[in-house]
Amino acid sequence: MGKEQCICLLTAHDVKPTANRIVIAEALAAADCPMSMKELEYSILSIDKSNIFRTLMLFKAHHLVHVIEDGNGSVKYELCLSHDDKEDEDEHLHFFCEQCHKTFCLHDIPVPDISLPADYELRSINCVVKGLCPKCRKQ
Repeated sequence: MGKEQCICLLTAHDVKPTANRIVIAEALAAADCPMSMKELEYSILSIDKSNIFRTLMLFKAHHLVHVIEDGNGSVKYELCLSHDDKEDEDEHLHFFCEQCHKTFCLHDIPVPDISLPADYELRSINCVVKGLCPKCRKQ
């Protein structure tokens, strides 16, 4: 995803496309898997940690990133390709490799439907499958 596409995505999510926000969106778009805060810091040396964090929280509030808690104490962020800031339309499963510790998006596998009792309200689902990725499985 190029700069112009990132600007369009930010605008569609009602986020003003500042220079830092564009750089962070480009870094997330270029990543082959969801990124942790630490990974973003290392890949974007021109923006400090607090600005990256504030931008991620803004992106989260506008449904521009998915927040993935992989169950191993690390929170990872993935650019959300839904069309607006109202809801996430591209929820999917994530896979955590227990050997290389990478989290992968399984875009073609939707999150299963969950039926809750009447008094409960579903806000989000964090569905992570754990095992070995194809690369680690071959080793």
